[in-house]
Amino acid sequence: MESTRTLSDKIFLVLKGLGMGAANKVPGISGGVVAFVSGFYEEFIYSLQKFNGKALKLLVSGRFRSLYQYINGRFLTLLFSGMIISYFSISKILDYLIKHYELYVWSVFFGMIIGSIYYISKDFKDWNYKTIIALVIGTILGVSISFLDPAKENDNLWFVFFCGIISVSGMTLPGFSGSFILILFGNYVLLLVDSVNALYDTVANIIQWNFEFIHNPIRIRLLKVLTVFTFGSLTGLVTFSHLLSYILKHYKSITMASIIGFIVGSLGVVWPWKETIFKTLPSGALALDSTGSKVITNYTRYIPELNSETFIAISLIIFGIGIVLALEMYGEKTRSIHE
Repeated sequence: MESTRTLSDKIFLVLKGLGMGAANKVPGISGGVVAFVSGFYEEFIYSLQKFNGKALKLLVSGRFRSLYQYINGRFLTLLFSGMIISYFSISKILDYLIKHYELYVWSVFFGMIIGSIYYISKDFKDWNYKTIIALVIGTILGVSISFLDPAKENDNLWFVFFCGIISVSGMTLPGFSGSFILILFGNYVLLLVDSVNALYDTVANIIQWNFEFIHNPIRIRLLKVLTVFTFGSLTGLVTFSHLLSYILKHYKSITMASIIGFIVGSLGVVWPWKETIFKTLPSGALALDSTGSKVITNYTRYIPELNSETFIAISLIIFGIGIVLALEMYGEKTRSIHE
């Protein structure tokens, strides 16, 4: 795989990692959709499922070069580099844009989801009663999840580990938004805002040779939470990749139909015209967002009035569809060059 990967391919792979990282941060968007539409989903799953007994033997025996090649290391390194960069850059920008231009941001995402549905379904021809049932079930599950009431925040480390396992499903299962699942679990702000910001502030402190954060119990607790969440995410990545690899190999058509259904169902979460429902936290609570006292719990959706703002939003939906179609054209061009 790596011998045919050009410099431009490597650069675009990092950019796709940026896209996956940003998508995983936004409730309702699945990083797996980015992988699917960009044409590297199956390679991503295939690479992750290489973390197995053979990989462990190579690691224990010190054959690091063989291990790197076996797990498709360069591909994963480039992709995860983009994701990590995204969490400290693009995701921060997204936080700002969603706060100040919420309707327009959701409109672009809504268009991208519509484009993704078209992209995934256009070449799917194996429609029968089994795949249609899988489509319907996937859609119902996607819609049902989007209207569930969220739980209260819970920073118990075992629960945080479980959150990591479940939330990472958005990277491996297109249409299943890990970040929205964290909202339902009540831990979105804790795990994707506060703990990430705590790590960012800690790194900045260390660069400035300032270690006062060691005596800050809230900072230390958030770093522990982030560490456990990261281990949970890695566990989930490997576990889901093995499961999905098996399912794709033996039940590909049913899996594809279910994925299409999940993505269709996720449109309810990404619907641009909605009002955010906040929950006020008690004084001294651990997780605080940029408002200082409120966290997002869910959304109330409505039909928009026809005005200039609505027309701009519709234009951005079309723009979002165009982004996916452009990615599709690039993916087809890349595949034709390699072939």
